[in-house]
Amino acid sequence: MESGQETANAGTDAAPPTNQAHLHPPSGVTTGHVTPLYRARHEPRFRRQHLIKAYQNNHDCNLVVVIDQIVPDTITHFAETLMELDPTKDLHLLLHTPGGDGEVAVRMARMAQEASARFVLLVPDTAKSAGTVLALAAHEIVMAATSDLGPIDPQIFVADRGFVSAKDLIVAVDGAIAAVNAQPDTFAIQAAMLAGIDATTLQFARSALARTGDLARQAISSHSDRTPADIDTLCKTIAQPFIESPRSHHAVIGAHEAEAAGLPITRLPMQSPHWLEIWEIWSHYFALGPLATLSVYEGARASLILSNDA
Repeated sequence: MESGQETANAGTDAAPPTNQAHLHPPSGVTTGHVTPLYRARHEPRFRRQHLIKAYQNNHDCNLVVVIDQIVPDTITHFAETLMELDPTKDLHLLLHTPGGDGEVAVRMARMAQEASARFVLLVPDTAKSAGTVLALAAHEIVMAATSDLGPIDPQIFVADRGFVSAKDLIVAVDGAIAAVNAQPDTFAIQAAMLAGIDATTLQFARSALARTGDLARQAISSHSDRTPADIDTLCKTIAQPFIESPRSHHAVIGAHEAEAAGLPITRLPMQSPHWLEIWEIWSHYFALGPLATLSVYEGARASLILSNDA
């Protein structure tokens, strides 16, 4: 496990060879100024960054990997991966997230647009809620059968519970109030079930949910090639499937549903060469361990992996 280790590998091309036929590793791979013990400890990192460089060569783009809850600290970590990238090239962002702060996602969208000629989002697994807000800014969203976007549903931090869906929180509170009104003697049990949720938290959840449409519009508008008419149309087509209809934060929105809502989806067969490249890279991150306990920000030159365990 590499948790807690941070390494900038600028100028270091160290990586073991790959035997995957669909990858074309850059020639002249060297170990750089790396000691044997350092290399042994960081071998998985070198291999991942080698795969990233191979992908970049194959697609003439920059590739960045982000695996994390989207929170305020995400901005600085994401900025680190974008440092010194050529903004005349496309930026491919491999994203895996359960969601988080939609306001942060809008800032990430603007950063991605500024750092690239075209912003392409790769979704090997899930990009929920705030991840979906970020997807709204992309020129292209690459998905396959495993890919899942989700409702644009703000998440609220509740003490001792972590992030919870604003929509779920409001439904739970409204349900508890209705239950107490119907059966006053259930007040104690309802209060216990909602421990940690006060009036301020509830109002924050309501305000965040009311702002969902504005967040979506901001993300959509960050795509500079879209006209005002394009923006209005996409805001309307995504409203029902992404904001209004879903009853659960975990509702699945796959490639077909996202494409029907007007998003720029590229659906790849599972065995296509491009998807196999994406899947191999993703597999190396999945193998790091329970991803819910990690924050991962990695590119060809920058690498940050932190443990989120208490």
